[in-house]
Amino acid sequence: MRKGSKWLSAFLENYRPPLDGERYLTDGEVAELLRVSRRTLQEYRNNRVLPFILLGGKVLYPETGLREVLEANYRKQLE
Repeated sequence: MRKGSKWLSAFLENYRPPLDGERYLTDGEVAELLRVSRRTLQEYRNNRVLPFILLGGKVLYPETGLREVLEANYRKQLE
């Protein structure tokens, strides 16, 4: 029973329901995903490289917007 309780607690702590059908990622999640620092993300926001919203003082990135930016800038490896 304790193992299930820990799992449920961890799930509820990390669960974020979609907002209007869109999943949003935090600074930390995007930094880890892109393997850049949070300061680099700040530069990307300043230069309008990545789409983001401010919600209650927290910066959130729409998952579909990030995917679009990555796909638009993808370059195949030269052989």
